[in-house]
Amino acid sequence: MLLSTPQTPKGGAATTIAVLLSVGSHPLTGRARRAEQDARALEMALALPETDTQLIHAGQLNDNSEPALRSYLGMGPQQMTLIQQAQQSDVLPALEKHLRQLGPKLILCGSRAEAGEGSGLLPYLLAEKLGWPLISGLAAIESVDGSSATVLQALPRGQRRRLRVKLPALLTIDSAAPVARQSAFGPARRGELAEVDATAQVDAEQANWDIQPARKRPKRLKIIKATSARDRFKAAAAKSEGSGGQVLKDITAAEGADAILKLLMEEGVLRVGS
Repeated sequence: MLLSTPQTPKGGAATTIAVLLSVGSHPLTGRARRAEQDARALEMALALPETDTQLIHAGQLNDNSEPALRSYLGMGPQQMTLIQQAQQSDVLPALEKHLRQLGPKLILCGSRAEAGEGSGLLPYLLAEKLGWPLISGLAAIESVDGSSATVLQALPRGQRRRLRVKLPALLTIDSAAPVARQSAFGPARRGELAEVDATAQVDAEQANWDIQPARKRPKRLKIIKATSARDRFKAAAAKSEGSGGQVLKDITAAEGADAILKLLMEEGVLRVGS
């Protein structure tokens, strides 16, 4: 099942890349959309030469999810494989079975879903089931050959780490990856959603959960996010701006706890009486 006509390298077949796609949620309106990190994963796969990119979604096709899924097709691919799963199903067994039959060399996906559980555990559980290595927080794929891939992993303060991973492998995409191209309406409508029936396995653990509206979370400490090369260099080379810090040595557990509590109060993470 080909999504586009790949350029086959001399002496071998095109490298098959599977991109796992989910239905995202707009952070302000909550409206269904393409997931940001999943779209970046697809953009990364489409930018690789001599590859056969397969789009895969495990879930339900309805009036709410179809426009979001078609927005991925609007990026250029002509077809997406839709593994039909009920709302309360565990998609892991169905994904594992389909991917074993497909036999890709690489699996790309976002770090976590924007809707549903959003725990970020699916890539790790899937890699464990397949017995594949997993590289998280990817910023770029530099090259892919028949047996390995060279990738750049995003690190704190805008730094990058070059890794070489043996194939097959599963890669999760970071927000530092290149922004996905815009989705075109015409190709999105003309693209095919190829439905595949699969056995649905009820998620027994989720059935016992007590779901309620989320409460406002405590303020987090500042995290440096650098996107451009200039920002990454400034973040990596910047010195600490703090001037009132102190080094604590040979102190008791109670004194250490008091120092941590004081810092959290100053940063606004904790408030008096909370």
